[in-house]
Amino acid sequence: MQHKPRILVIGTGDTKADELEFMASSIREAGGEALHMDVSILGDPPYRPDFSKHDVLAAGGHTLADATSGGDEMSAMTMMAGGAAILARSLYDEGKIDGVLALGGSMGTDLALDVALALPLGVPKFVVSTISYSHLLPPDRIATDLMMILWAGGLYGLNSVCRAVLSQASGAVVGAAKTARKPSRSRPVIGMSSLGKSCLKYMTHLKPAVEKRGYELVVFHTTGMGGRALEAVAAQRGFDLVMDFSLQELANFENGSVVNSGPDRLENAGRLGIPQIVAPGAIDMIDVAAWLPFPPKIADRTYHGHNRLLGSIIATREERAHVAGVIGAKLSKATGPVAFLMPEGGIQEWDQEGQPFHDPDALSAFSDAMRAAVQAPVEFVSVPAHINSPAFAEAALTVLDRWVAEGKVAKGVPA
Repeated sequence: MQHKPRILVIGTGDTKADELEFMASSIREAGGEALHMDVSILGDPPYRPDFSKHDVLAAGGHTLADATSGGDEMSAMTMMAGGAAILARSLYDEGKIDGVLALGGSMGTDLALDVALALPLGVPKFVVSTISYSHLLPPDRIATDLMMILWAGGLYGLNSVCRAVLSQASGAVVGAAKTARKPSRSRPVIGMSSLGKSCLKYMTHLKPAVEKRGYELVVFHTTGMGGRALEAVAAQRGFDLVMDFSLQELANFENGSVVNSGPDRLENAGRLGIPQIVAPGAIDMIDVAAWLPFPPKIADRTYHGHNRLLGSIIATREERAHVAGVIGAKLSKATGPVAFLMPEGGIQEWDQEGQPFHDPDALSAFSDAMRAAVQAPVEFVSVPAHINSPAFAEAALTVLDRWVAEGKVAKGVPA
């Protein structure tokens, strides 16, 4: 970077001026430059912001009168959030900022999440919030590379605890802006989902094969936020092909588990016409928080404990059939080529013979449900093997090679 990192500092300057100016000072001490964006509604900051609330609202097509006329704080801040996201993205696209640091309680965090989502992967985004890491933050609101820190001791005014937090955040975002490397597209990119390496292993067979063909493989760990990241990158057209082989987050969402990626899982690549090869990896498991008591309705289910945070229960036939219908419906909306691979020998490591989730009858019933759910032009490919076998990987590569020959997927660029 040939210049000082320019950090956009966002907050309500009428109520948090001391904190915002302290962060700006800390950014300068760390070797950066601070630009203030004021998102106050009722008052004005005691300093002149680089981007006023009027500038922010105007970016979203509103005026201060629009924001205050309803007398509703939430609608006013929603208008402000929309303008802040548009203005921040415009400033980034024009090369005027290199990162963002936002400060807020629940209201300010709500706005900051919109701003972070508006910026592409690789742009440092740091939020200091009283609700960092909270259950109040839905997965689909969290940007792929968002960084957060709890705003401890920061409800009202500066103090030594608050300064410790704010100074860390300021230094972190400057450091990130100095060292960040944005994703490149020197080779076509394949996005792949997987559930660790113990439950789903196909990536070990596929990685050397796709790299030999001249592709970069990016694997996402589907424990909630991993699938969210995959969807976010797909929504930014970050992939040339998606191999979405771990759909457990979708099954979790449909069955009320908190370990999910939001309602648009398995939708963004298809919506944008990005080619997809899909398989139902681990949809027969429903995740639960291992540190909470089991609800009585699932207390008798077969259970696999993964660690002290996470465990899984076996899904019923009815739950699997429902997920099959959801998968089929989502794939039917895709605007690009889609192939669905059904591994007839099993869909995760622990459903094999001798393992706790082994149930060949339920697997067969699910396969039948998928055949009924997948409709042309989506291809249905029956694979007489387990999802973790080399044969499954070969089936996926066969589709990839055919699509390359047909011009549906960009040809790889050998290193």
